[in-house]
Amino acid sequence: MLIDFHTHIFPEAIAVRSVAALEAGIRSIQGADYRKGEALAFRPATLDGLLDSMTIANVDRSVCLPIATKPSQTATINRYAETIRSARAFSFGSLHPADPEWEQVLADLKQRGFRGIKLHLQFQQYQIDSPEVLRILMKAEQLGLLVIFHAGADIGLPPPVYAEPKMIRHTLDYVSGENMIAAHLGGWKQWDDVEQYLVGTPIMLDTAFIAQFIDPAQCLRIIRNHGAKKILFGSDSPWENPADTLRFLLSLGLDEQEMSLITHENALRLLET
Repeated sequence: MLIDFHTHIFPEAIAVRSVAALEAGIRSIQGADYRKGEALAFRPATLDGLLDSMTIANVDRSVCLPIATKPSQTATINRYAETIRSARAFSFGSLHPADPEWEQVLADLKQRGFRGIKLHLQFQQYQIDSPEVLRILMKAEQLGLLVIFHAGADIGLPPPVYAEPKMIRHTLDYVSGENMIAAHLGGWKQWDDVEQYLVGTPIMLDTAFIAQFIDPAQCLRIIRNHGAKKILFGSDSPWENPADTLRFLLSLGLDEQEMSLITHENALRLLET
């Protein structure tokens, strides 16, 4: 069984222009020649595109992660997210740290059956250990909601980094971290700091969008030292093909039990609680 805990879709009406804007952002940061002539998204960024790609890659279930880049988007995004519920794919909610109704939004999401929320603090421009985000983390923990968040740098956004591993570690002065999932193996392109500050903590890590960028030996070391029970399979689809993510993980030399935990057992434990 394979559960992809980190995917993205957009409503049909905005999917093409949303991906175009994100691709332009990536090339503005990485250079105009970055993968020149290629589409950076490997599939259409729609629900149908996700479902088709899941069939090809033998993914059984996917978690979609929407992002509210401003407070006014929260209600619309969460209404759409509520429609993405099936045996194969469903969506977390989202919340902007500046939303004046943040506490009610969390309570409503819990009541409506959402399992968690996604924060992307690079877009939202709040540090993860800021008072605005800490109150969200504390309330989410109280409600039993998962919080998955972009960690480390972003390929398409400039500095500063709003969720560095050291900042993430600081949140543990206020919350247990057991409901937190730091994407991109705890901090994209900041994996030395992940080893220093996050390995061994209760915070879970996912494997989204790391295969092309991390040294395999360091990846294996982080997984083994952190513990496979705290690692979730994630691809960041449409930005990485889950088949490529799986091939990378299989190449590391993880044993059968470790792969089983990462590819589905941990996800099932979190989603079926």
